[in-house]
Amino acid sequence: MNNLRISTAQFENKSGDKSYNLSVIDSLSQQAAAGGTDVIAFHECSVTGYSFARHLSKEQMLELAEFIPGGESIAALTAIATKHGIVILAGLFEKDEQGNLFKAYVCVDEKGLVAKYRKLHPFINPHLTPGDAYCIFEIKGWQCGILICYDNNIIENVRATKLLGADIIFMPHVTMCTPSTRPGAGFVDPALWLNRENDPTSLRLEFDGMKGRSWLMKWLPSRAYDNAVYVVFSNPIGMDDDQLKNGCSMIIDPFGDVLAECRLLDDSFVTATFTQQKLTEAGGYRYIKARRPDLYRDIIGMEHQPEQKVVWLNGDKK
Repeated sequence: MNNLRISTAQFENKSGDKSYNLSVIDSLSQQAAAGGTDVIAFHECSVTGYSFARHLSKEQMLELAEFIPGGESIAALTAIATKHGIVILAGLFEKDEQGNLFKAYVCVDEKGLVAKYRKLHPFINPHLTPGDAYCIFEIKGWQCGILICYDNNIIENVRATKLLGADIIFMPHVTMCTPSTRPGAGFVDPALWLNRENDPTSLRLEFDGMKGRSWLMKWLPSRAYDNAVYVVFSNPIGMDDDQLKNGCSMIIDPFGDVLAECRLLDDSFVTATFTQQKLTEAGGYRYIKARRPDLYRDIIGMEHQPEQKVVWLNGDKK
C-alpha cells in the first residue's frame, strides 16, 4: 500500500447554487492536483448548500435533490475528477425513484461513482430518510469509510466503520457555531465575518473558542486515536444560509495528532501524506486487538429506541 496524499477543503457555499459550488470544487481540485494531491474532500452538502434546507418543503427538497449516480452533479464531479486527475468526495441531497430523500456523500473518480453513503442520523429537514448501512470502499489500495457529521458523535458508528476495515474515515460536516446545552456554545455574529479583513482577531477568538474549534478538539482527535484511523474532517467557512461556520478543516492521524489544518479565513485546503506505518504503531491498533466482545456483545446490542436529534430552526429548538 503506497503513501497517499489527501487534501481537505473548506469554502463558503451558496445555498441551492450548484453551479457556483461546483465551480469552487473545480478550482480547489485543480489547485490540489497541481500540488500532487491524490484525493480531495469537501464538506457535507458542499454541492447544494445545507442550512437553507430547513426552510424547504418536500416538493422543494425533491427539486433540489438528485438521483445518484444518474444526476447532473455526479456527471459534473466525474468531469472535474477526469480533468484534474484527482479523486473527489463531496456531498448533496439525494432522491430515489420512490420519492425518498437522503443526505448523501459520494466518492467520484475519472470512471464515475466509486462510493455513496447516506447519513445515518440526518436532521435539518423532516423529510430526510436515515441511511441504513455503513460504507467501505477503496482508494488506491487504502480502505476508506464515510460518516457524515452527527454520525460521528455516536461512537459505535466510528468503531463499526473501523471494524469493517476502514483505515481512513472521511468525516464531512457542517458544524460548530450553533446553540447547544454545552457551556460556551452559540452562534457567531455574521458582522464579524463581514469585517474579517479589518478585524480578524475578534473573529478568530470566536471561531477558536468554545463555540468552535475548542469544542471540536474535545472529541474529534479521540475518534482517530481510539480507532487507529486517519480522520479527514471537512467543514465550510463563512455564511451557510444565515449561519456562520468556522471551517478549520483538518486531517488527524492515528495518533490523534493534527497533521494539517485550514487556518485561512477564506476558501482553502490543506494536504497531508498518509503512511501505512502509523496504522499499526498507534495505540488504537493494540486496543482493538485487545477487545473482549464476549463481555459486552449483549450490552451493545441491547434493544434501544433511538431519539430524534434536536433540530435548530432560526436559532430555536424545535
